[in-house]
Amino acid sequence: MGRRPQPHIKERLLEACADHALAHGLPERLEPLAAATGTSARMLIYHFGTRDALLRAVLGRARQRQLDIFGDLLRVRPDEPYTATLDRAWTFITGPDGRPYLRMFGQLRESAEQRLWPDFRRTATTDWLGPLEDGLRSIGRPDLATLVLAVIRGLLMDLDATGDTTRTDRAFRDFLGSVEHLSSGDHSSACRSQERAGRGTTGTDTASGT
Repeated sequence: MGRRPQPHIKERLLEACADHALAHGLPERLEPLAAATGTSARMLIYHFGTRDALLRAVLGRARQRQLDIFGDLLRVRPDEPYTATLDRAWTFITGPDGRPYLRMFGQLRESAEQRLWPDFRRTATTDWLGPLEDGLRSIGRPDLATLVLAVIRGLLMDLDATGDTTRTDRAFRDFLGSVEHLSSGDHSSACRSQERAGRGTTGTDTASGT
């Protein structure tokens, strides 16, 4: 008679494997994951079926953590302008707590391990458009989501290639200044349009009264 599934053990193993992979990268062999979880490669296979199934589960768990953490960073906060939210999110994402995710999924985009998640490059882009659109809507510019995402991704590639934190931080903050200018310009234009409409209405009423 075979063993019964033990979901709580599988969950604990998956969390430990994800911790290890984020810290050290996704391994080619199961032994590092077995050592990190205090079990054996045989037991990992028992719980997950195959090596690739385990690695896909590890990637999925790490990705969900990233979506939860980065998604919370990108949400609108009533007490701050959204450009300040983006600035704070950038600082976290490029800092020591955010870089393990960038390293893992950057390698996934570029390596043969794409076979573990064939649609990842598209998903890695579209996942962030919704949160950015929601955030930028708070300053009247949800249409800038694609541009903001492209700038973030481009600067992250630059940072990964050069390690020049000072220059990429400055570039991102310069870009946020441009976003503020665009949103304030739209607000001013809207105000001028409302003023012109108001003057036109007043003029019509006066003529009718006369």
